Amino acid sequence: MGLRLKFNLVLTGVFLAGFAIAGWTSYELLQRNAREEILRHARMMMEMALSIRGYTSTQVRPHLQAQLVQTFLPQSVPAYAATEMMGDLRKKYTDYGYKEATLNPTNPRNRATDWETDIVTSFRNNSANREIIGERDTPTGRSLFVARPIQIADSGCLVCHSTPAEAPKSMLALYGEANGFGWKMNEIIGAQVVSVPTSLPIESANRAFVTFMTSLAVVFVLVFIALNVMLSRMIVRPIQSMARAADAVSIGNFEIAEFESGTKDEIGVLGASFNRMRRSLQKAMRMLEG
Repeated sequence: MGLRLKFNLVLTGVFLAGFAIAGWTSYELLQRNAREEILRHARMMMEMALSIRGYTSTQVRPHLQAQLVQTFLPQSVPAYAATEMMGDLRKKYTDYGYKEATLNPTNPRNRATDWETDIVTSFRNNSANREIIGERDTPTGRSLFVARPIQIADSGCLVCHSTPAEAPKSMLALYGEANGFGWKMNEIIGAQVVSVPTSLPIESANRAFVTFMTSLAVVFVLVFIALNVMLSRMIVRPIQSMARAADAVSIGNFEIAEFESGTKDEIGVLGASFNRMRRSLQKAMRMLEG
């Protein structure tokens, strides 16, 4: 096995090991960063919805109290306002979602589906849990969701949701008496659920991964070629030339030219030593012949 082949085998082995480690590390890092980006988007949407709820509750509803006695305005309900505003956002970003999933809602559109019911039940079984993060498949692709519990912390909510007898007649006229009642103080009655698609950030991460690994492979090929050229010119060829000279001298042919390196590195030192040995051997042979 030649020196060049040994060198290339070792170099290839080192590259493959480094390529695998770099690939695994970069893939995990890119995927983690993509997930964190998705999660940031989801939490930003959640905070946006909470801001809308807070604004409606403190800035809008107080100015409509007199009118609400005669006509119930859904727009004055924080949950309704947040859902409507986030619904407008979905007109442009159709893969994003927001829902105030409730087990017993006044508005039927807020009724929790099966998987949302599981989330609400989890919150009800563990009231200390304030956030659930998960992923699920949707018709438009994989989606990450962030859910937070909806808990009755304001006694004012019970005015509309304790019993039909206590609820505003204007609300009953709009929604009826069948749903949205029986709520209790501090009860978890639903969950705010924000859904964000994972496809775009994950695809971007995958493209970055492919680009990085391709660049790494190209760099290796260039380094491989450069090292082989250096190995051939600086080591293999000088050694081959020295080996031919040694073969000639070994059979008594001293007519061959001395080895010329032109460098002061290890190969040059070896060549100079070989030339001294050749001259010494040639003198010894002449002395024997004489």
